Amino acid sequence: MRAWNEEGFTLLELIVVTVILGLLAAFAIQGYGKIKERAYVAAMKADLRNLVTAEVVYSTDSLRFTTVIGSGGLTYQVSTGNTGPSIALTGDGFTAQIGNTNTLRTCVIFMGSTPVAPATNEGEPACR
Repeated sequence: MRAWNEEGFTLLELIVVTVILGLLAAFAIQGYGKIKERAYVAAMKADLRNLVTAEVVYSTDSLRFTTVIGSGGLTYQVSTGNTGPSIALTGDGFTAQIGNTNTLRTCVIFMGSTPVAPATNEGEPACR
């Protein structure tokens, strides 16, 4: 006959530990998704700041802003995953919008006196 005082874990204890580990993993995965979203937004903002720099360099040489990227225009390249910016000229500057293939959020920036929502400060990117 076997004694009831054998060492080891019961099935109930193993199930409880497994459930707790599963909950912790679920919270960690959810947090990881938010971190990835912030990284995508940071990359879009950085690309818009780089676009402003490229536009200012171009306008110093040609005395105007441009919507052309590449040959005969701006020397500018977006980060991996970001979509090429859409640039619109205004009376005294430009507006630009950029997106990312991994998120529905977009970011905008403007130079001059024509703000574009949600950007309210010239040269400072904002996202929606």
